[in-house]
Amino acid sequence: IPIFISLLVVFTTTKKKKFKAKDFTQENLFTGNCEGPNYHDGKLYVVNFQKDGTIGVVDDDGNVELFLTLPAGSTANAIQFNSKGEMLLADFTGHNILKVDMSTKAVSVFVHDSLFNQPNDLCINSRDQIFASDPNWKASTGQVWRIDADGQHQIVADSMGTTNGITLSPDEKRLYVNESVQRKIWKFDVDAAGNLSNKTLFKEYPDHGFDGMKCDNEGNLYVTRYGAGQVDVLKPKGEVIHTVQFKGKKTSNIAFGGR
Repeated sequence: IPIFISLLVVFTTTKKKKFKAKDFTQENLFTGNCEGPNYHDGKLYVVNFQKDGTIGVVDDDGNVELFLTLPAGSTANAIQFNSKGEMLLADFTGHNILKVDMSTKAVSVFVHDSLFNQPNDLCINSRDQIFASDPNWKASTGQVWRIDADGQHQIVADSMGTTNGITLSPDEKRLYVNESVQRKIWKFDVDAAGNLSNKTLFKEYPDHGFDGMKCDNEGNLYVTRYGAGQVDVLKPKGEVIHTVQFKGKKTSNIAFGGR
């Protein structure tokens, strides 16, 4: 069951209700920077609840409450969890990757680098390596970082457009990265060490923009189309097989929250 954010919207992919969207939360509970959903231990966490710089937690009935407030100057854009259950946040205003202890709610800086633009979206592999998109919106450029479990980090793709959505294939051998302004989705091969190669254009659109992406268990790619108010589902070879329409036009991020 993919869970999509604008307000929060859920669309189911069961046999009886395939790709049908409906509101999950009330409107106007999140700011215009409502993004970064992630489902963990039976709860859905979403950034920027009521005001920027916060994390909200959503129950199964769509009720939302404040989980934590980030330190002054930090605003999260994406949420991931590592194998230890720690929450990792792309902090685009503080130029950090933050780490949250889920039991104490203590927030610490996991990675900071002067070469960060505005860390935007995150994905993580089974070895706790993080891949982070890092756009420079003013210059319409971007890059991709790899951050290892020990905090060592490096740029693994540069000279790109406005890198935004980023996700791994189920076998972790392919990395998808989209460019919001250029409307292109790129595919990279990923080796056992987490290095990228063979950059290939996967899909290009003539209009609107992109935000988050996720792969399902079959390797299909779910792409949020910001401005179009929809999510496209693409086969591994790039063919659009489903389009899900939403009430709002600024479709941002997507996560899976069930079967």
